[in-house]
Amino acid sequence: MKFRTLLAACAVLLLAFSGSAIGAEKKVLVNGIDANYPPFAFMDKTGKPSGFDVDAMNWIAKKMGFTVEHCPMDWDGIVPSLQAKKIDMVCSGMSISPERKERVNFSTPYWTVRKQLLTRADSNLTKDDLLKGKKTLGVQSGTNEAELLKQNIEKLGWNYTLKFYDSPPMAIDDLVNGRIDGAAVDSAPAEVAIKKGKKPVKVVGEFAEPDEFGVAVRKEDKELLAKINEGYALLMKDPYWGELKAKYFPE
Repeated sequence: MKFRTLLAACAVLLLAFSGSAIGAEKKVLVNGIDANYPPFAFMDKTGKPSGFDVDAMNWIAKKMGFTVEHCPMDWDGIVPSLQAKKIDMVCSGMSISPERKERVNFSTPYWTVRKQLLTRADSNLTKDDLLKGKKTLGVQSGTNEAELLKQNIEKLGWNYTLKFYDSPPMAIDDLVNGRIDGAAVDSAPAEVAIKKGKKPVKVVGEFAEPDEFGVAVRKEDKELLAKINEGYALLMKDPYWGELKAKYFPE
C-alpha cells in the first residue's frame, strides 16, 4: 500500500513539473529510480526510497540548493521519460554506454561495477557452460547487460536463451528456485543477494568489462549537469562519502 501511495504521489509530481525548465525557477527536481536495485536504489521497510544513490543525491541537492524527489520508474522506459521531461535525472545505478550517450548526457562517473554470472551454490555449471552450453540466462531488461548478451549471440557465437526480468533480484530468485540456469547481473546486486540476502548462489565469472555509473540528464540541461558534477566532487571530499560506502557496501 505504501509503495502504491508513493507511485501515486510521484504521478502527481510528474504531472505538476512536466515540461518545466531547469534552473532557478524550478527548485524541485525529479529523479527516476529503479526501486528494486539494491544497494543503489530500493524501497525501505517504510515504503520510502532509499539506497546509496538516493542518499548521495539528497546530500548533493541540499548542498547545491535544490530539492529532489525520487520516483520509481519502469527501467525500460526511464530514458524516454527523461527525454520527455517527465523526470529531470536518472541517479540510480545507470551504466554509461555509447548508446545512451547518444540520447542523454552523463555526469562524471562515480562508481564502477563488474558484470557477473551467477549460478546456484550447488551447481557445477561453469562460465563457459552458461555462455556456450545452450542454457537459460536471466537478465534485467533495458540494461547494458541485456544488450551485451543479445549482441554477443551473433558477435561471439555465444549460445543461450535469455529470459528477461524487471529487476536483478527477480532473476536471482528464479535462479534459486531452479527456473533458470544462471543470472547475468552487476556485482552490486550480486553481493547484496549473497552477503545480505544469504541467497544460495555463487559467482562463476564475468562476461564483460566493468561498467561505470553516472547520472543521466537531458542534453540541454548543462546547468544541472554542472551542479551534479560539482556536487559529487564536494561529496567525495566529505566524510559523508565514506559513511555512505560503509553503510551500503560493508566489508
